[in-house]
Amino acid sequence: MYICSLIHLIKQENMGKFEITTRKNGEFQFNLKATNGQVILTSQGYKSKDSCLNGVESVKKNSQDQKRFEVKQASNGKPYFNLMATNGQVIGSSQMYASEVTMQNGIASVMKNAPDAKVVDLTVE
Repeated sequence: MYICSLIHLIKQENMGKFEITTRKNGEFQFNLKATNGQVILTSQGYKSKDSCLNGVESVKKNSQDQKRFEVKQASNGKPYFNLMATNGQVIGSSQMYASEVTMQNGIASVMKNAPDAKVVDLTVE
């Protein structure tokens, strides 16, 4: 029993997580963090927590389809990506990456971490 509990804790520590926070303007947003704590995807602002949670579920679902990742290039030439919903709406954006290779690693990290990531609510009710 103890070993099963320990294995469960270790698995949880090795999973990504969605952190829900409140912006200064009162909107909710989420960040998907990899197991190393690095933010790999950031959402738009949502007016309600329920809408934000729906965004999290959309990331979990859409992150498993390579076609949902839209590769972009910033005006400074750095690559980044958006994760798109089936309706074409952006549900999350990455940071700017130093190279195409590191950006592809970011996409792989979202695909790996999002489906089983736990949700951590850091908002104040």
